Amino acid sequence: MRIMTLSRLHLSAALVLGLLLGTSSVPAQAEEMKLAFLKFPFGTEKQEEKKEDAPPAEAKKEDKGGKAESKKAEAKKDDAKKTASVPDPDKKPAKPAPFTPYDKDWVGTMKTHVATYDDMFVELARKYNVGYVELRSANQHLDPWIPGEGKKVVIPTMHLLPQAERRDVVINLAEMRMYIFKTPGKAPLTYPIGIGREGLQTPVGQTTIVRKKDGPQWRPTARMREENPALPAVVEPGPDNPLGTHAMYLGWPEYLIHGTDKPYSIGRRLSSGCIRMYPEDITKAFGMVPVGMSVNVVDQSVKAGWVGDKFFVEASPTTAQVDRMEIDGGLPGYVFSNDDMAVIMKVAGDYADDLDWSVVRRAVRERRGYPIEVFRKPDPVKQVAAEAGAVPAEKEAPKDDAPKEDVKKSDDEKAAADQSQGEVTKVADAESQTND
Repeated sequence: MRIMTLSRLHLSAALVLGLLLGTSSVPAQAEEMKLAFLKFPFGTEKQEEKKEDAPPAEAKKEDKGGKAESKKAEAKKDDAKKTASVPDPDKKPAKPAPFTPYDKDWVGTMKTHVATYDDMFVELARKYNVGYVELRSANQHLDPWIPGEGKKVVIPTMHLLPQAERRDVVINLAEMRMYIFKTPGKAPLTYPIGIGREGLQTPVGQTTIVRKKDGPQWRPTARMREENPALPAVVEPGPDNPLGTHAMYLGWPEYLIHGTDKPYSIGRRLSSGCIRMYPEDITKAFGMVPVGMSVNVVDQSVKAGWVGDKFFVEASPTTAQVDRMEIDGGLPGYVFSNDDMAVIMKVAGDYADDLDWSVVRRAVRERRGYPIEVFRKPDPVKQVAAEAGAVPAEKEAPKDDAPKEDVKKSDDEKAAADQSQGEVTKVADAESQTND
């Protein structure tokens, strides 16, 4: 390109000189070259290169427009964020989902165990996740240390729910049992517990879980160290730690829900006021119960509830009766308070006047710790026919009230009574499966 440009410059110089001198010796071809020279656009190579490198005017306009649109979009996003961060005074807050309580009066089903020669109640209790006193109350005719090979042991794994709000954690001291309402509207999970002994009772009332600890330290209180100076100031986590592997601290100072290194104490009044659980149960509860969950502790030895058309009463030994069972193996005595009657009448509702109170009193007197059927709603068709006089009304055979004198029954007679109640619990099982 440079060679062509220089040759043209030389040519142009020669032409100009010839024109100035007026000579006509320039060949005719020179005229053509002159015209071509004058038409050649000097510097166009660089201009074209610049045009190729620079974007066209339309592209520049589009680019400017795109940037403007992008800035507008970012400005809108910023405005939206500011608007979202400022609550609208006219906008009503969203309502929380309504709480749906569990709507049945019972949980679980009854079981039966056929004893072997070496069975003991403390071992059977843990096997079936019940407490020692529960098992003792349900089988008052059996020796808790040697039940006897082939004997049928009633396992009280069906329970009526206490009269308390069915949410979070509910603990009933009388039956030494915990209920965890993990999912609203669903049956609670239930576990046996150990509670405070005489003089160191577990308190009644409402509190919350304030903190939790996996692998807690145990620090004996001043009272404990005074009673037993051999106790260390601190027991680190391990198999000998009385708190077990996990602990949940309550809003009441010095009261905990924790595991134990003494599983035989579950279902008994042996603690210093804390609530003990089996080692395998505390790990489950620890994972389900969050910090802040409420804990409602009640003391209800008599409960009542409906299972389908059948009305049941469940009576557990009182704390005084439990102490007697622990000390001398005595069976619960007859106690039936006005408060117990009020609970039963409230749950029975419109059928309270139809209850056979002799049957109710007997269930309360025996204190077996599992639901006893005391009433069944009449068949509407048969009842209407009986009232019209078409057929004679069906009446149940009269049932004994509490005995007038303390007549001791033989083990065989008591076993027969247990077998009869076993049939009732089978009916309850069927109803629970139908209505669950």
